[in-house]
Amino acid sequence: MATTTFHYRAVAADGKTRSGTLAAESTTLAARELRRQGLTPVYVGEGKKQSFEFKLPEFGSSRRDVLFFTQELSTLLNSGVPLDRALGITTELTTKPAFRTVVSDILRAIKGGKSLADALATHPAHFSDLFVNMVRAGEASGNLGQIFERLSGFERSRDELRGYIISSLIYPALLATVGAGSIFVLLDFVVPRFASVFDDGRMKIPVPTQIMLEASKIVQDWGWVVGLALVGSVVGFRLFTQTPAGRLWWDGTRLRIPILGDALRKAETARFARAMGTLVSSTVPLVQALQISSGILSNSRMANSLTEVARGVKRGEGLSGPLAKTKMFPPLTAHLLTVGEETGKLDAMFTRLADICEEETRVAIRRFTSVFEPLVILIMGIIVGALVLSMLIAITSINDVAI
Repeated sequence: MATTTFHYRAVAADGKTRSGTLAAESTTLAARELRRQGLTPVYVGEGKKQSFEFKLPEFGSSRRDVLFFTQELSTLLNSGVPLDRALGITTELTTKPAFRTVVSDILRAIKGGKSLADALATHPAHFSDLFVNMVRAGEASGNLGQIFERLSGFERSRDELRGYIISSLIYPALLATVGAGSIFVLLDFVVPRFASVFDDGRMKIPVPTQIMLEASKIVQDWGWVVGLALVGSVVGFRLFTQTPAGRLWWDGTRLRIPILGDALRKAETARFARAMGTLVSSTVPLVQALQISSGILSNSRMANSLTEVARGVKRGEGLSGPLAKTKMFPPLTAHLLTVGEETGKLDAMFTRLADICEEETRVAIRRFTSVFEPLVILIMGIIVGALVLSMLIAITSINDVAI
């Protein structure tokens, strides 16, 4: 079989990026040779990819506005509109005054001689590390329109997944709230009025009815204490989870919740993989891509595990091995990334992993709601049914006395 000269980019044991050419019969054999030399292949192909170095800005968020901004710039830049004109059009199309001010400030910075990445970096509350560094990659390679197209896809996928999770959990949460409110109304308002029938001390009260009346009395006498305790517990819990130790404990606990924990793990993996695929395909150095990706994860345990992965990459252990050792990501993650390292298509494997995990997240959320909704209905039905049954028993006992 004839040999072909392939261009490659790989990460050495010291964490630095190496690039060059290599003669091999296929990209798989070329990637295998790079691994034999102690390098972790990031890209192997017949076309050369440019590389660059940069510093890391701060992380922030404003998802809806940023998504609109990204989509508009992607469309305009890919249509051949100059950057300053594209920013001017985007400013006119932006409906929210606060974000229009941000875009106008970016446009002024561009006209003042700043690069777009540097201008975006002055607004960390809106543009994340990933966003700024992707734009820096686009400016370095001259493919700014293509970069905004990738960013648009990334922002849209993340927004759709987040929206799906929130909308799927609204109904179960509403159902539980309405059920708890109904029980409170029964015990605090309905049962006390019914209890007046038993004011006559000579009447024997059935045991189920007695339990119901005692529960109602506790709600009436101590309901406000329980309410304050619940509010205090919620506030205290939120303050605790805002501390580093508290957040670490809560993030680990959430991952162990049956069914829901699996959905959260896959959602975080999808976010990580989507970010890594976007960064690696834009020639961002692997170690820096891991640092950036850890910043966009909401689960601190999974984010902290990427620090050890980055150390493993610097030691020349590759990416899939250290990632598997953390045991924080689904097993499929390491398998797909091993294939990506062996074939030199790491960016494609990250994108494929993101697609799989996003779909599995939707399946896991559907599974959780399919179990949680009937469970809530069953529990509320048992409680309300027990209250109604206690009333019926009491009514029957009154009739018996009357006879």
